[in-house]
Amino acid sequence: MNLLTPAHLQAYRAETYGLTHPLRSVEEARAFVAERGFVLFWPIKGVVLPSLWTAVAGNRPVADEHEDPGHISWDWKDQSLGQRWWYYAKVLRKKAGFIALDTVPLFYALSENFGSPEEDYLEQYRQGTLSQEAKTLYETLLHEGPLHTIALRKATFMTAGESKARFERALTELQADFKVLPVGVAEVGAWHYAFIYECTHRHYPWLPERAHAYGIREAQRLLVERYYRMVGAAPLSEAGKVFQWPKGDVERAVNALLAAGTLREVEVEGERAPWMAISAL
Repeated sequence: MNLLTPAHLQAYRAETYGLTHPLRSVEEARAFVAERGFVLFWPIKGVVLPSLWTAVAGNRPVADEHEDPGHISWDWKDQSLGQRWWYYAKVLRKKAGFIALDTVPLFYALSENFGSPEEDYLEQYRQGTLSQEAKTLYETLLHEGPLHTIALRKATFMTAGESKARFERALTELQADFKVLPVGVAEVGAWHYAFIYECTHRHYPWLPERAHAYGIREAQRLLVERYYRMVGAAPLSEAGKVFQWPKGDVERAVNALLAAGTLREVEVEGERAPWMAISAL
């Protein structure tokens, strides 16, 4: 088993995380996402994955001050909504992130959207895998078209203060399953800022068909490969934190990549468990 030093791994991630060449324009941000396949918007503590914030502001916590130069990433995110440059929604770990358009079909193939986006959700609801609130929100967008959050809360009778948490959970639930996504910003409400939501299959009508080209195992293998190309090396548990798939799915994908020679098992200084690394590292 080969030995991998922390310094070598840190140098690799400095490149793939964008630390050596911080992003300075939205065009560079688009290329950053396209080259990696999927990244977080803001970093998540304990999750090994690049983020747009880190690639802009460096390896430091997200600033509270709105004037912090790192928050140009927020402007880029808002500018991108509706442009179809990438797929932006709360997906990985149910947190905001960006997915390259050539990678979205892999994630969609693993979602609960089997055939008809306007019918599949009913089966999920009958099986108890879709909440009542999520069903209501989704049906409202299906029938009414794009709505900003304030209008969506009114249309679903969830304007009361005690309904806010249920509304937000339902929106996140629908985003994580690739049913809805933000496509714009409306200048409404007290803050003059509210996301506009639309059904995924209407905003990206080509997505369901392209996703059908991938079986579950192939989609998982390709996503795990993209993950390891970004982080260089990591134990299975770290990949599991990112994808949160059923037990054994990450291990099966990694074993396929090991057999193909794409990954190799390495020993990392100071770590007891074996790590997997891309063969080029």
